[in-house]
Amino acid sequence: MLVGSFAAASPASAGKKPPKPPPGNSTPEKLTKAVTLPGLLRHLAAFQFIGDTNGDNRGSGGPGYDRSADYVAWTMKLAGYKVTRQPFDFTFCEETGPSAFDKTAPAPTATYVEGTDYQTTSCTGSGNATAAVVPVDINLTPPRASTSGCEATDFAGVDVAGKIALVQRGSCDFVVKVRNAEAAGAAGVVIFNQGNGTPEANPDRYALFGGNLGAAVGIPAVTVSYALGEQFATTAGLVLHIQTQAISETRSTENVIAESPGGNPDNVVMAGAHLDSEPDTVGINDNGSGSAALLEVAYQMRKVKPTNKVRFAWWGAEEAGLVGSNTYVAGLTEAQAAQIKLYLNFDMIASANYTLGVYDGDDSAGAGSGPGPTGSAEIEALFQKFFADRGLPTRASDFTGRSDYGAFIANGIPAGGLFTGAEEPKTADDVAKWGGLEGEQMDPCYHDPCDSFTPVKDGADAEVYRKLDRQYPLLGNINLRAFDVNADAIATAVITYAFDTSSIPPRVAAAAARSAGPASVASSVAAGKA
Repeated sequence: MLVGSFAAASPASAGKKPPKPPPGNSTPEKLTKAVTLPGLLRHLAAFQFIGDTNGDNRGSGGPGYDRSADYVAWTMKLAGYKVTRQPFDFTFCEETGPSAFDKTAPAPTATYVEGTDYQTTSCTGSGNATAAVVPVDINLTPPRASTSGCEATDFAGVDVAGKIALVQRGSCDFVVKVRNAEAAGAAGVVIFNQGNGTPEANPDRYALFGGNLGAAVGIPAVTVSYALGEQFATTAGLVLHIQTQAISETRSTENVIAESPGGNPDNVVMAGAHLDSEPDTVGINDNGSGSAALLEVAYQMRKVKPTNKVRFAWWGAEEAGLVGSNTYVAGLTEAQAAQIKLYLNFDMIASANYTLGVYDGDDSAGAGSGPGPTGSAEIEALFQKFFADRGLPTRASDFTGRSDYGAFIANGIPAGGLFTGAEEPKTADDVAKWGGLEGEQMDPCYHDPCDSFTPVKDGADAEVYRKLDRQYPLLGNINLRAFDVNADAIATAVITYAFDTSSIPPRVAAAAARSAGPASVASSVAAGKA
């Protein structure tokens, strides 16, 4: 001990003070310890209260969203961030009454169930039509390449006046298909899934899907699965009944941006989550979960002095077609876009019947839209290492373009993030890895009023939630196990990149990135097509 003491006081080190540790929660170990479940739930409780006192929703264009934005902005200002509120207009759409979809001929007739057999498109027109069904330029032969309804000429020589047009998903915006049908005199439109790829590798191209028109139309429109659409197309004498009640109008909303006061402004680390819910729900998981986690991570970093500029974003009007994030990215100059080193996205991170999804930056799963821009694979690897270190399996989540990373990858900005699942049913393999209920949606209350702290009271299947509650720690529609570990993953990624982005390769030129496959897919799905 005596020898060691003399060695420690060698001339080279004598009189020198040990270096001070960086201020605040500046390491993954410190930040993950600071980001606690009670802290996360404090923000979720605020969102639930805001929804409860504003018509049971926090959708953009309504007071519930405005109060949510106030809460986020107030919290970030108190934490010392530079807060910007970016206003913009968007098309607000809401169903104002129940819909109906039935087969009235030939016998046997059928009554279809919304959410199981069909979905009313977002921004559908109002109407009540019972009419014969006319297929328009559909393709049932594999690989089922489809431009059905994309050109006005598709309707030339096809008598759809007063009838219901059956069109196939693919190639162009849903609103183009519906408006072309409307111009040809159709009384309504049914859009069925494309059926390209294989059901095993591409289930999203076969299953029931939600369509977002993104702009007003004057006739009712619904979506159905490929199988039901194929059945419709091959049924002689088919007559369907469609009824929808909806409004669409221009409203104003905003993004909330909070930026660290310090850090290199030429090397920006950006993380975002959409703050809005669907207009008929509080959206406690979609996307209260991502918004609350981002808010708590940012708050616990308030004393950190990062090497790089850190920018947090809470997006508005995501549910209206990714409008907020698209507006933000479209408003960047080329130089400003180049300053953003990477973008992290957190949309639904606490689904009740969860999987641990990590965006597939390198397309290792070989399914869907392909890899993200250069650097996305490295972001994926960071998240995978985090979960591997905790002994947890992950699932590759495809860059489908259904969330706010779309505009970033379309402009060559590397992206990554987390996703615990929406309407996709859980598989046997998923259950083997994470438990839960096979065949049930990963979020059983996806886009429904029961996405709240009281799902059963708000219309959820009581038996489903009873079974889930026996397996998991749940708080309403929030899986606390998934929420807690994903918040730690977010904290780890943000604080790591706040100090060091050397693992991210140099940016591919934006012009080249725009011509790449993932970019085109991202921008198309954001607009409500493909």
